[in-house]
Amino acid sequence: MTREPISYAAAGVDIDAGDRALELMRDAVARTRRPEVVGALGGFAGLFQLDVARYRRPLLASSTDGVGTKIALARQLNKHDTVGQDLVAMVADDLVVCGAEPLFLQDYIACGRLVPERVAAIVDGVARGCELAGCALIGGETAEHGDLMEPDAYDLAATAVGVVEADALLGPERVRPGDAVVAMASSGLHSNGYSLVRRVVRDAGLRLDETPPELARPLGEELLEPTRIYARDCLALAAAVEVHAFAHITGGGLAGNLARVLPPGVDAVVDRGTWTPPPVMALVGRLGPVETAELERTLNLGLGMVALVPDGPVAVELLNGRGVPAWVAGEVVRGTGEASLVGSHPR
Repeated sequence: MTREPISYAAAGVDIDAGDRALELMRDAVARTRRPEVVGALGGFAGLFQLDVARYRRPLLASSTDGVGTKIALARQLNKHDTVGQDLVAMVADDLVVCGAEPLFLQDYIACGRLVPERVAAIVDGVARGCELAGCALIGGETAEHGDLMEPDAYDLAATAVGVVEADALLGPERVRPGDAVVAMASSGLHSNGYSLVRRVVRDAGLRLDETPPELARPLGEELLEPTRIYARDCLALAAAVEVHAFAHITGGGLAGNLARVLPPGVDAVVDRGTWTPPPVMALVGRLGPVETAELERTLNLGLGMVALVPDGPVAVELLNGRGVPAWVAGEVVRGTGEASLVGSHPR
């Protein structure tokens, strides 16, 4: 018996759809271009001409991350143009923690079925994030895994590279007793804790299009709020005032991430009384119910980035002037390298 010829598309990989997606994303990628970028989109490698004459002793920094299960909500709501910004935030703001300027980023999109318009929407969000972070999107990969993933499923990852002067490297070695803990407000849940959040929403029987009493907009909109990107604000702060360390508040919560930038001889004490967590955090805690300790080690509770600086008020004034809500939330004291939260949030 003669068998009909089989194509790559029939096996689950549509080359024509991939080409169409590439064309749809070109304008978005072009918006992120920096003068150091060499060549155009579509090459085998992304090229970036680093002007080493600008630096005395440059260190390259790299970071890789993804968005996690927030993508499941994007699929439920059929809204794919925000998770790309989340992706950039996860890697660019990790770079700036050590004082590095994000230079360029490459993304990776794996999907069950390549829908050009959906991929273009994702990349548009990535490009928007790169613009906010000041880095170039110099390439990436879109992979269609028809026999491994459900048709509408996809996942995202990215790697970003930055540069910092060796003698300007930030971190635990600079932190001293007396430093102020300056908190920078998050835009919402950012991109961590969504396995817990989605479980709470599902068990409570909430619809994403309904507006709970605690919120001023539909739940789905609140949960998909893009992650605030702090890279340029942190770099501006470090250029203007003395900064000893930054901590990006992601998985592990405030105390867990703040402890990562503390040397053995000090503690960071954060006063809950200095801020009120966003209503969505209280909503998750109430519906779960989720105990406070679990919320604090899972969600950012309204703080997305922290700076450790000798002069807290000056740092707060600068950040507020740039449109970043900031406040002195605590201090560094002598201790054993731990971070803790004390007091109670205002009601």
